[in-house]
Formats: sequence, C-alpha cells, structure tokens
Amino acid sequence: MKFLRVVMVLPLWFCFAQEPDAPARAQPVPEEPVPAADFPNRPVQGQDVTTSKSGQFRVSGAEPKVRGTLSFLAEDAKTDFLGLTQEKDEWKVPISIILHGQQGGPIPKRSIVIDLQWGELGFKLIIHVHLAQGIDINRLRSAVLTSLVYEKSLRTIKPGPLDERLLVRPWLVEGLSEVIDWRRGKSDRRLYQRIFQAGGLYQLEEMLDISQAQFDDSDGAMRAAFRVSSGGLMMALLEQPAGMEAFRSFMGEAAQFGGDMPVLLRKHFPGLNLSQKSLEKWWALQMANQSRNSLSEVMSIEETERELREALKLRFRDELGIARDRELSAWQELSALDEGARLYGVRHAEESLVRLSYRCFPSYRNLLMEYQVVLRAIVQPRKKFNVASKLSELEETRLLMSQRGKRAVDYLDWFEITRARQTSGVFDDYMKLKQRLDQGLMQREDHVSRYLNRAEKIYHR
Repeated sequence: MKFLRVVMVLPLWFCFAQEPDAPARAQPVPEEPVPAADFPNRPVQGQDVTTSKSGQFRVSGAEPKVRGTLSFLAEDAKTDFLGLTQEKDEWKVPISIILHGQQGGPIPKRSIVIDLQWGELGFKLIIHVHLAQGIDINRLRSAVLTSLVYEKSLRTIKPGPLDERLLVRPWLVEGLSEVIDWRRGKSDRRLYQRIFQAGGLYQLEEMLDISQAQFDDSDGAMRAAFRVSSGGLMMALLEQPAGMEAFRSFMGEAAQFGGDMPVLLRKHFPGLNLSQKSLEKWWALQMANQSRNSLSEVMSIEETERELREALKLRFRDELGIARDRELSAWQELSALDEGARLYGVRHAEESLVRLSYRCFPSYRNLLMEYQVVLRAIVQPRKKFNVASKLSELEETRLLMSQRGKRAVDYLDWFEITRARQTSGVFDDYMKLKQRLDQGLMQREDHVSRYLNRAEKIYHR
C-alpha cells in the first residue's frame, strides 16, 4: 500500500525545524520535510527489511547485521516501555526504521528524524536514521520511546489529516528513560543528591515547557539535570493514588493535548488538585527520596574518608551547657572529665561509625571497629592500651589506603586511555560550544577595531 504524507509534521526528537510555540493547528507539509540530501528515498525490497519480534518495527537499509541489531534495540525499548506502563502489547500503528547513508560519509544536520504518514490502512510512523556518524544508541532509544508515545495517541485518532498537531515534550521522554534506568539500577543517585542539595535547577513550569530545540542547545550538565528532574517528576506521578491507571490514561492523551501540561496532569491525577503547589511538593519530596542512599550502596574511598572525618567528632558541653563538637585529637581533654561526660562525648561518634559501617568502602570496616575500640578506651581507660599510639597507627593506615586508592584510579584511567579504540564523546558538548563561539565571531570594520587590529599585529611581531 502506498502511504500518503500527512498534512502535518511531528515536532519530535531531532525532528523538523518548527517553532515550539506555533499554533496547534495542522500546518502544510514543507517542500522537504525530510531533506533528500540527508535522507534519500530508498525503495524497500522484501529482502532488505528486518521485522522485529512483535512485528511493529520494520528496519530497512544497511547490512542485515545492523538491521537485526536495531530491531533488537527497538524491541528492548518497547519492552521497557510496556513494563513501565504494565500494559499488554496491543500496538496498532507500525513503526518503520529506515537507515540512510553510510558511516564516514557526509554528515547531515540531523542524524535522526521522525515522520508520520497515513493511507488507506491507517497511520505509519517512520524513524529516519543517518549512519554518517554511526548510531547513537541513546538517541535512537529516545526516538523509539517518542514514537511509542505517539503511537498510543494515534490509536484513537481516525487516519487522515490531523486538525491539531501532536507534540511530545522532552521532559516526558527523558523522564521515561530515567525511570527505566532507575528501575534497572543504571541511574546515578549522586545526581539526585547534588541537584536536591542545590535546591533544583529548574522550576516545574519551566521544565514542562522546554522545547526540543532548547534541550538540544543545552550542555551535558544541564541535560543531565533535566533528565534527573524529569525522572523525579515521573516517579512522583507513579507514586500517586491509583498512579498506574492514571499514568496509562495520561500517556494516551499526552501527545495530542495542546494546552498547559499542569492542566492535563491534574486531570489524570486528581490528588494534585489539593492546592496550587501540591505538584511541586510531590516533585520535591520524590527528589528527596531518590537522593537518599540505600544500605546496599557502597561508598568510594574518597566518600568514606569524608564521612569518617565527620563521624570522628567528640562532643563537649561548654560553660553554658551548649554542645560543641571537637576533633578526635582532643580526646585527652575528654578523658579528664567524669564518666558520664565521657559517655556523652563519644556517643555521637559511636552511632555515626555504626551508620557508616553499612555503606563504607569494604576495606574500611576493620578500621571502624578499631576506632570503636579507641572510643571505649577513652570512656574506660585501660592500662595496656595506648590511645595516642593507636590513633597515630590508624591515621597512617588511612593515609596508605587513600594513596593506594588514588593510584588504582590513576592506573584504571591510564588503562582506559591507552586501550581506547574510539572516542568517548565526553567532550562533544565542549567542542560544539567552541565551534558555535568561533562561528559567532564577527569582524568589525569601525575605526577603533581597525586600530586595535593593527596594534595587535605590531605587538606580536
């Protein structure tokens, strides 16, 4: 069946250039919604197509191994999506993944573009992928998740020209990805801790309104903060009463809703109508919960050292009866007090050591036990136990462990750098920023500028 291109263009993940605040009415099709230079049309032959396990994804172009890999990745993302929504696989709109170009060829402006077509048999979603720079797995996965969100809305729409454009904001896709990674144990709790301690980097309404172009222009740090913030909101929604049922109905309407997102959220999550700030409060509470370390999470050597320094504090009461914390080196002053004062002085340190023992770096557990022995000796002195000598010995052991830990990290960094066969992409954001700054330099031709240019040439002779 020959599909006809729908009279609107989806402003999706790496999609067509379209103003994020354009009217919600359908727009005429641009002359080249998918540039022919970047994504040339390919005839799809039977032997050039790989169909996924569920039959929803059809991958064409490139080699069979590449098509098979992408088919597996698409199905894997779909499995995660269905596991999150706890739904059966009842898809109605097929999704085609068409591969263009070849690795090492001319680099297009957009590596992934999502298109929508409709015909006699219904809608059809197409993900165009250019292979010039290889395949970015994370971007492809986001494109698949975006298409699945659109597919849920398209199930209830009669095939044909759409009266309103569909739109999936970046927070929804990033939030889905973060929740999936969190449940798989792949997310980093330290990001939640840093953002929560900083008081958050986004206001809720600001985060919900960020367009795809704004998200793409942000650097890696801001994208990470955006992803974590979106994931926190998504998890807060799932924690609502009847959260899963409400979440499924929300996902079915999210792409076709043209109003303010908080309105749609309160429609499907009635508990958020308690007050104007209730959604923000739920969001902040969820971020706080995600930032807490679980007992099964092990600290690094550096984190353990920092926590241990905070734990080894003796508590004194001054003349006014106010508690003051002192370093462990002041133990001799504490030993000169009565037994009740000594017990009070070491109690906070003992409790802190017990809490730290659950999550400290494993090799530190014996050290913590020895520090507990020292604290008991301060409370009840023993003739054959030298507190000063033992503390000095423990300090030397900690210094040695820290040095060995640093050498191990340096060695692993050296090993990774010398054995690397491809770039990691960590500095891609920096290079893009530098390129934009270089392109933005303007040569001024006024008298002052010309004078300064001549002076600079003379200076550098």
